Amino acid sequence: MGDEKKPKSAGVWPTVKPFVNGGASGMLATCVIQPIDMIKVRIQLGQGSAAEVTRNMLKDEGVRAFYKGLSAGLLRQATYTTARLGSFKILTNKAIEANDGKPLPLYQKALCGLTAGAIGASVGSPADLALIRMQADATLPAAQRRNYTNAFHALYRIVADEGVLALWKGAGPTVVRAMALNMGMLASYDQSVELFKDSLGLGEGATVLGASTVSGFFAAACSLPFDYVKTQIQKMQPNAEGKYPYTGSFDCAMKTLKAGGPLKFYTGFPVYCVRIAPHVMMTWIFLNQIQKVEKSVGL
Repeated sequence: MGDEKKPKSAGVWPTVKPFVNGGASGMLATCVIQPIDMIKVRIQLGQGSAAEVTRNMLKDEGVRAFYKGLSAGLLRQATYTTARLGSFKILTNKAIEANDGKPLPLYQKALCGLTAGAIGASVGSPADLALIRMQADATLPAAQRRNYTNAFHALYRIVADEGVLALWKGAGPTVVRAMALNMGMLASYDQSVELFKDSLGLGEGATVLGASTVSGFFAAACSLPFDYVKTQIQKMQPNAEGKYPYTGSFDCAMKTLKAGGPLKFYTGFPVYCVRIAPHVMMTWIFLNQIQKVEKSVGL
């Protein structure tokens, strides 16, 4: 039976598979991580410590508040992670072919990760904007709230009020951050798998867990400065004269550097690490499980 299906599956499925797997593992990870993310956004917006924010949200808004923007979060994974993990797989496979099947040097993995990040973020930017706006919405005074009902409503409203190109508002910083994050995440994961499996001889479970932890740390460390700038830009509101506090990412970065020095960009690194690393780890672990299941059913 396997042989009859071979020619057919040689067509579309192998090409589509890394994209499907990437998207599915990202979406599963998001369902686990979304509440933590919600708390992170509010800490960045200056509403107190993690414990305070959690307490206040439960008291004032109930459990559902933690899953506000879940539709946007899932839409973002379905676009962004599908595109980045899929394109990373395709890019590394092409590079390995060109390399006569030998493992890639780290700089080539980093380049593939950068490119995959840029592709993913460009595709995922509209969903990302919808997500940030939905999460920040509850923190605005009632008069300024945009009151989106779900991700598609947010996208529709943004297009209706501000034009199609507004969906890529802040896409510059989003793409740059994604390039940094995916370079850290994707290159370090592949490199760690080689290290743990081939050099240290660890089993599959330990390898995936170890490599995804390393991957999570590097994803966070590479991307936090960009994330900090991106959040500042996406949430800025014009003052009474209609002027924005920053003219763009570079301006924001320079002003931040002047005001607080380089470490200012690492504000909330432990929280950010707790937010980014588990999502990266979950994504890799789910991806590994999905691939195992596919192997067992012969896909």
